[in-house]
Amino acid sequence: MALTITEKVLAAHAGKPGVSPGDIVNCKVDFCFGNDITAPIAIREFEKIAAGIKVFDKDRVGMIPDHFVPNKDIKSAQQAKELRDFSRRQGLKWFFEVGAMGVEHALFPEQGIVTAGQVVVGADSHTCTYGALGAFSTGIGSTELAGVMATGELWFKVPDSQLFTFSGKPSRFICGKDYILKIIGDIGVDGSLYKAMEFKGEGIDSLSMDSRMTICNMAIEAGGKSGIVAADEKTKKYVDAAGPKTGTPAYYYSDASAEYSEKFDYDASKLEPMVSAPHLPSNAKPAREYQNLEIDQVVIGSCTNGRMEDLLMAHSILKGRKVNPNLRV
Repeated sequence: MALTITEKVLAAHAGKPGVSPGDIVNCKVDFCFGNDITAPIAIREFEKIAAGIKVFDKDRVGMIPDHFVPNKDIKSAQQAKELRDFSRRQGLKWFFEVGAMGVEHALFPEQGIVTAGQVVVGADSHTCTYGALGAFSTGIGSTELAGVMATGELWFKVPDSQLFTFSGKPSRFICGKDYILKIIGDIGVDGSLYKAMEFKGEGIDSLSMDSRMTICNMAIEAGGKSGIVAADEKTKKYVDAAGPKTGTPAYYYSDASAEYSEKFDYDASKLEPMVSAPHLPSNAKPAREYQNLEIDQVVIGSCTNGRMEDLLMAHSILKGRKVNPNLRV
């Protein structure tokens, strides 16, 4: 039975020799988490289950103040406090206080809290980021998170897989964001609805781990259930350097005869810097088409492009120059 990387990860966590698209499987979860927006609801629902209930594993549940920290108002401070108090009551290993927290989808892989071959779920749509490590990771709702925190398990419908192959190598300043915006511009915001987006080829191998995370992070913007990249030596070096903390890494690879619902081919050497204009990510066009457009504000950093590589790229472009006094940066 020929399987894709996604099918192999789900089969392993469901205790099955193999799975097929459309199968309903119950999987063991390696790590789950919520942030300061989504976790308070999960905590309240979790504590309705039974008095004094404990999480399934205090070393496999994370709480991270992320979106409004430092807190912007009393309400956001109260939400962060709910995470703090719950984490202390439960003895959670992975709670990140102000000063130690960061962008969740950058921090978790850098700290080795998520790793290769895992099933990871989080109450945040961009949880698909960790597919860059060869994990099956996907976003879930707050009430689903409550169930996972209690049981350590979650059911899934096995998704169809799509294959995106990039030949060639990208030119300077072309990064993962340009790859994924090109794809979304071509297939639309529902072009991968409930599908696993698998990325491979020389054009992927030549990318940094940061850029691969950016690509997988935005799988959800095409409607994808997940994004995933098979591990190579670059992945293994990254995983080893992070020091896996929630389990032993496992490396899975798609079989040569694995079946995909669609296949797409791109030449990375022909990619240009891309921009998505309002009001959808699919409204993606080469940046050169906007070269004479006046802009009002620039934000450098996000859960998609907030890693050191991105900041250094911006620095290399801005070095020796001054920001226009009419522009907010």
